Amino acid sequence: MILVLAVACGVSVANIYFPQALSPLIARGLHVSPSSAALAATAAQLGYAAGIFLLVPLGDRLVHRRLIVALLVLTGLGLLAAGAAPTLPLLIGASALVGATTVVPQVIIPMAAGLVPAERRGAVTGTLLSGLIGGILLARTFGASVGTWWGWRAPYLVAAALVLPLALVLAFVVPRTTPPSRQRYPALLASSLRLLRAEPQLRRSGFYQAMVFAGFSAAWTSITLLVTGPTYGLGAQAVGLIALVGAGSMFCTPAAGRAVDRLGPDRVNLVCFLAAVAAAAVLAVGAHRGALGLTALVVGMLLLDTATQSGQVANQARIFALNAQARSRLNTAYMTCSFLGGSLGSWVGLRAYGALGWTGVCGLVGTTAVLALARHLLRSTTPPPPASAAPVEAVVLPTPDRASADPEASQPAAS
Repeated sequence: MILVLAVACGVSVANIYFPQALSPLIARGLHVSPSSAALAATAAQLGYAAGIFLLVPLGDRLVHRRLIVALLVLTGLGLLAAGAAPTLPLLIGASALVGATTVVPQVIIPMAAGLVPAERRGAVTGTLLSGLIGGILLARTFGASVGTWWGWRAPYLVAAALVLPLALVLAFVVPRTTPPSRQRYPALLASSLRLLRAEPQLRRSGFYQAMVFAGFSAAWTSITLLVTGPTYGLGAQAVGLIALVGAGSMFCTPAAGRAVDRLGPDRVNLVCFLAAVAAAAVLAVGAHRGALGLTALVVGMLLLDTATQSGQVANQARIFALNAQARSRLNTAYMTCSFLGGSLGSWVGLRAYGALGWTGVCGLVGTTAVLALARHLLRSTTPPPPASAAPVEAVVLPTPDRASADPEASQPAAS
C-alpha cells in the first residue's frame, strides 16, 4: 500500500512542476516572452500553497478516500482546461486551479504517518517522499520531452489522462480511516494558524523548508532560461536530462528517513543545510560554457535536490510527532510556509537572473541556505517534552465480522 501511495504522490505533484520545463515552448506557442510564460509555473506553485492552506486541513475532518479521489478528479479537469487554454491569462488561471487541487500528497503523507508505529514514521515518510521527489524531478523530463515532440499542450493532456484513472485506482486502494476531528471548516483553518503560533518546533521546521525550498525553486525556474539561452543554446530536452539525473535524489530520502529514526531530525537538517551551501558553490561554475559548466549544473542540482528533499523528511518527522490528532493541520501550516517560500523563490529567482544572470541565482540559493543554517545553529537547546506526554498511537485493524457488517468501518489512527 505504501508503494502505491508513493506512486500516487509522484503522479500528483508532477502537475505543478512539468510547466517549469515548458516556458520556451509556451512562449513560442502563445507569442509571449519566456519570462511571461514562466508565470504559468509560478501560478501553479502559488495555487499549491493556497490549496495546502485551504484544502489539506480537511484531511482531519473528512474521510481520506473521498477527499483524495475528489481532489484528483478536479486536478484532471484543470489539466484539460490548461491544455486547451488559448491565451496566457487563461493558462495561468488553469495552472493555479491545478496547483490548488493537486495537494493529494499532503493528504496522503499525514494519513500514512498515523497508520504506522512512531519508530517507523521517518522511514515511511521517506518512502512516500521518494515518490513525491520522483514526480517533482521526472516531471521536468516528461514536460520537456513530450512538449518538444508534440507541442506545449500535450504534457497537460497526457497528465490528465494519467490523473483521472489514478483517481479510480485510489478509490479502492486508500484504506478506510476515521477523521480525528469534527470541527467546522472555519475552525480547521483557524486551528492551523493557532498551531503555527503555539508550536515553536513547527515554526522552526516551516522556516527551514521555506528557505531551502526558495533556493530550490529559484534554481529550477531559472535553469531553463540558462540552458536554453545564449550561454548554452540547448533545447528544452536538455533541461529534462538534467532533471532526470537529479531524480537520483529520490533514492536518498528513504535513507534520510532511516537516519531520522536513528539520529533524530536535527542532525539530518544540519547535513542538509551544509549540502545546500555546497550546491550553490558548485552551481556557480555552471555560469561558464562548455562541458565543465554543464557538469557543474548536473552535480549541483543533484546535490541541491538531495539536500532539499532529505530536509523535508526530517522536518515532517519532527512536526508529525507534535500532535497525533492534528497531523493534517500541522502539515498544512508547515507546507504553506514551504510553498510560499518556493513561490517567492521562483519570483525572486527570475528577477535575479534578469539582473545578475546565473551567478545571481546561485547567490540566492546560497543566501537562503545560510539563513536556514544560522537559524538552526541558534535554535533553543531546551529538551523536548517526554515521549509519554504525547498521544500514544496504535493501529487497530477491524475484525472480519466488523468489516463485513459495516463497509465504511474505519481503521482508527489512534486510540
